Amino acid sequence: MREHFETNRQMMFVAGPRQVGKTTAAQAFAPRGAYFNWDNEDHRGVILAGPAALTNSLGLVAEKRIIFDEIHKYPNWRNFLKGWFDTYAADGWKVLVTGSARLDTFRKGADSLMGRYFLHRMHPVSVREIAAPGTADELPAGPLAIPDAEYEVLLEHGGFPEPFIRRDERFTRRWRRQRHGLIFREDLRDISRVYEVGQVETLATLLRHQVGCVCNYSSLGKKLRASDDSIRRWVSLLEALYYCFLIRPWSANVPRSLLKEPKTYLWDWAACPDPGFRNENFVASHLLKAVHGWQDAGIGDFGLHYLRTKDKREVDFVVSRDNRPWLLVEVKTSTSAQSPHLRYFHERLGTRHAFQVVIEAEYVDGDCFERTDPVEVPARTLLSQLP
Repeated sequence: MREHFETNRQMMFVAGPRQVGKTTAAQAFAPRGAYFNWDNEDHRGVILAGPAALTNSLGLVAEKRIIFDEIHKYPNWRNFLKGWFDTYAADGWKVLVTGSARLDTFRKGADSLMGRYFLHRMHPVSVREIAAPGTADELPAGPLAIPDAEYEVLLEHGGFPEPFIRRDERFTRRWRRQRHGLIFREDLRDISRVYEVGQVETLATLLRHQVGCVCNYSSLGKKLRASDDSIRRWVSLLEALYYCFLIRPWSANVPRSLLKEPKTYLWDWAACPDPGFRNENFVASHLLKAVHGWQDAGIGDFGLHYLRTKDKREVDFVVSRDNRPWLLVEVKTSTSAQSPHLRYFHERLGTRHAFQVVIEAEYVDGDCFERTDPVEVPARTLLSQLP
C-alpha cells in the first residue's frame, strides 16, 4: 500500500474475499487517518451527507489518509467517490477503498472512475508470504523454504488468516460455517436482487464437491431445477463474492480444444472435501495470486487457463503472458511418471516452462524457472517463487 502511494495519486482499490485481512491491512496503513465503514450506521450517515460534509468531519485527523471500507454496498458509491476525489484529492489525501465483493461487479457503460484508481486484489496467505512476508514483484522470485509444519497447516486449514493462525480443526469448521453464512445471508443480498438464496447456496455446495471439474451449466440446472441462464448468473454472483473463481480453456493454436466451459475452484481451497482436488485447488490459488499480483503491479498482461482437447489431452493450468502461453503446470500428489500431455503441449505451444508439480515432494533449493524443458518440481519450491 505504501509503495502505491509513493508513486501514484490515484485511489487504491483493494478487493478480496471476506475475512482475508483487508480491513486489518488498511488500518495498519492509516492508523492516524480517517476510517469509514459502510456497515457502521454512524459512518454511513456521514457518507450519505455528501463529500463536503464528510470532509468537514476530518478536521482532527492527524494524517491525510482516508479509508472507505465496504462502500460498494452504497448504490451511488461510484459517483460519491468521483465527486470526493475530484474535489479534495488535490489537497494531498491518500484514498484507500476496500470491498469483499468485486468493486467492478455491476459496472454499466463507461467507468465513471476511469483514471482515478488502481485495483489491487488481496489473496489468502501463500507459501511465499510465509517464507518472506511482503511484496515479491520479481518475475519470478528466488526460491525460499518454509517449515514442513507451516506447509501442512496451509494445505489443511487454508490461507485465510484466522484459521491459519489458530490451526485448530474445530475452530476452522466453525469459522468456515460462519463465513459461509455471512456470504449467503448478507453479502449476496447486498450486491444483488436474487431471491433464490437457498438455490444459490445449494449451487455453492455442488461446486465445492466438483472443484477442478468443468462447469456444466445444463447439468447443474437440472439438479437445481433452474434454467441455464439462472445458473450462469448465480455462478457469476459466487465469483463476484469471492466464493469461487473460474478458469477458462486456452484454445488459440490448439486443434479440437474445448472452447467454452470453465473449471471452478474455491478461494478457500481447504474447504474442498477431496484431498486430490484440494491439492489442485491449492496450486490454482497460488497461480491466480501470482497472475493478479503481476497484473496489478503493471508487470504484464497475464491470464490463467487450462488445456483440454476433445481427444482427452489435458494439462491442469496454462499461464499466459501478453496473450501467449508462457507456463504449463500439471499437479500430482506424489511423484509419478511425467504426463505425456505436458510435453505434447509444451512443444505444440512453445511455452517457456512446463512443470509437473508434486505436492508431497520435499523442498529443493533450486530455481525452477532455470529449466525450459518439462520437469518435475516440488510444490514447496515452485510456489515459494510466486508472489
